[in-house]
Amino acid sequence: MSQQQRPDNVSIDDIPVDIDNTQSAEVDSADAPDEIESITRGLAGEQPPTNPLVVLKSARWWYIHGKGGTDPAFQWAIEWARHLATDTPSDVERFDEFLEYLVTVGFADERHELR
Repeated sequence: MSQQQRPDNVSIDDIPVDIDNTQSAEVDSADAPDEIESITRGLAGEQPPTNPLVVLKSARWWYIHGKGGTDPAFQWAIEWARHLATDTPSDVERFDEFLEYLVTVGFADERHELR
């Protein structure tokens, strides 16, 4: 059952963690695995994911590969998971920062393309 992992590429699920590229603060959209890209685009879309565990999977990836706790994609995923768990309104300013960040890292050319 155990799986051999190289010291520079480990994971706790099927999403790899590239140790050499952790908290580099220089994320490119091509760096995100397909599943993380899909979840992230969903978080920016009109019908975001409603499963907090799925949202937290994305948050974890952005935390590790982005700017840590200050990464806008991480912060929005945590904010959305909080909204799902507590049914309280989410922070619209944080969402706007998230959309701008996705444009910056190359998920879209314009914010409106993400919605």
